[in-house]
Amino acid sequence: MAKVSAKDQSAVSAASVFKAIDNVLKKPGCGCSGSLDYMEQSSWLLFLRYLDAREEERKLEARLNGKVYEPALPKRLRWSEWAYPLDAEGRLDYEKMLKGDELLNFVRQQLFPGLKRLRDENPDTNSLQYRIGSIFTEMTCKFTSGYSIREVIDLIQPLRFQTEEDRHELSVLYESRLAEMGNAGRDGGQYYTPRSLIRVMVRVLDPQLGEKVYDGACGSGGFLCEAFNYMKERNKDNPKAYDILQHRTFFGGEVKALPYVTAQMNCILHGLESPNIVYGNTLAQKIADFSERDRVHVILANPPFGAGVNKSDQENFTVRTGETALLFLEHFIAKLKAGGRAAIVIKNTFLSNADNASVALRKMLLKRCELEWVLDLPQKVFAAGVHTVVLFFRKGRETKKPINYYQLDLKGVSLGKTRPLNEDDLAEFEKLAKGGGDAEGKPPAFWTVDPAKIDQATFDLSVVNPNIEEEKLPSAAECRAKIKSLYAEIGEIIKGM
Repeated sequence: MAKVSAKDQSAVSAASVFKAIDNVLKKPGCGCSGSLDYMEQSSWLLFLRYLDAREEERKLEARLNGKVYEPALPKRLRWSEWAYPLDAEGRLDYEKMLKGDELLNFVRQQLFPGLKRLRDENPDTNSLQYRIGSIFTEMTCKFTSGYSIREVIDLIQPLRFQTEEDRHELSVLYESRLAEMGNAGRDGGQYYTPRSLIRVMVRVLDPQLGEKVYDGACGSGGFLCEAFNYMKERNKDNPKAYDILQHRTFFGGEVKALPYVTAQMNCILHGLESPNIVYGNTLAQKIADFSERDRVHVILANPPFGAGVNKSDQENFTVRTGETALLFLEHFIAKLKAGGRAAIVIKNTFLSNADNASVALRKMLLKRCELEWVLDLPQKVFAAGVHTVVLFFRKGRETKKPINYYQLDLKGVSLGKTRPLNEDDLAEFEKLAKGGGDAEGKPPAFWTVDPAKIDQATFDLSVVNPNIEEEKLPSAAECRAKIKSLYAEIGEIIKGM
């Protein structure tokens, strides 16, 4: 019988825990009605368990740094007080343990209100307490049974968060849950961008230590997590890197409660414990008010699509539109420092739409930035099936060099849940992008467009690959002749019978 390593045993155990949690949440009478609810309700419990597990480590860090130790939560709200109290011998104290209606009432009437108050009681927006309060301000306990909460607590308690290996294992599992949420339907899909695409976007932009990285529509935090992993690995021998990466590098914004809490949890599990993610409406910021200190060096984002912007927010921009993604694009251009670079996922139709807002933003992009690459993605990269492109650009000078295009053609491969986009699919593009488009034997998927030849009335940037001969459709006369010929053949066959 093959031996199973301790690491593999741990992975199997954690994976089985996550599966068991979902099985509890699926039970009738629990109060959860789908994948999004499962994610939300398990996330806040995981988050509180993690804070409790990290308390001793935080205490030691404060002592080593000569700082006064401040617990993350008031005593009565700590996991070890209400969820899993221990006796003097380190075993579960059944006398103090809450269960049933007593547990449900505590969570609804004391735990959530107490956690929400932390935001108002801690005005320092960078404090851990303020972030915790922000997370719970608009979250809701959807459990309708205290016994279900107890079942989930008992499953979560054994999970280990102490070592980097523990957290990495849990982050992988958490990512798989986010991917499932992305496949759960229209609402879930907005939170999840394939990690293979994110990693390639990060490597092409190559963020450096000391640069600020930003995603104003951060969803579940995938761009921030992958950029952190990339920068941490490249600076692992620099003793000053940890503090810079933890506190002065990563910034974001998210308007919805569920992705906000999943982003916080996801970042924490990846080792990024102090992401500067603001809970609120990014588009409520007036771009005319941005100062140089507000601007950033690197932006990675997949802003939401659709007309969901109120009139007052539209007044914060020079381009008037109700299309969310277009306003985010203007926000990102304004948010970049001179010389800053961005990689933004946006609908393919943005490149050719004739509406005033799309034309104005294409003109802004070409006049204020150097558009370096347009990566055209297959239609089913995202669960919703939207056809998208990734725009890679650098702010500060007009686009005068040839614009590089790459059309990803997977040659008949059907993307979906069982065959998602992977990094190997993007290897050719990544090699070209890192080389500035210089390569021997340039592939048919790659071509360039001279900005001087772009229509100055429409600024159309459509993906039209000159290396692929489009299939010529037959004319109406040719169709009629073909049909007539087929009828004649059928007639001859009938006669023969």
